[in-house]
Amino acid sequence: MPDRTIVCRCEDLSLEEIRELIDQGFKSIDEIKRISRCGMGPCQGRGCRQIVAQEIAAATGKKLDEIEMPKFRPPVKPVKLGILLGGEKEDE
Repeated sequence: MPDRTIVCRCEDLSLEEIRELIDQGFKSIDEIKRISRCGMGPCQGRGCRQIVAQEIAAATGKKLDEIEMPKFRPPVKPVKLGILLGGEKEDE
C-alpha cells in the first residue's frame, strides 16, 4: 500500500505515520494506540487494528498471530447516550 493510504480514518492517520512509529520502536498495537490515538475513534479500531498488526508483523518478522491484539473495553459496541442515561431502551 502507498504511504499516503489512510489507515485510521477516525484519527486521520496514514500508513506512513504508522510505519514511522514502528521504526521509532513502538512494536505493539497498544503502544501505537497510546502514542497516536490510532484505534481510539468511534470505530474503536475495527477499521485499522488489523492493518496496524500486519505492519508490525512485517517490520518485526513475526507471524500475524503472534501480534497481541488490544483488549476491548466496555462498551464493546456503539451505544446511544440516551441508553446510558436511562431514557431509551436498547431496542428502540
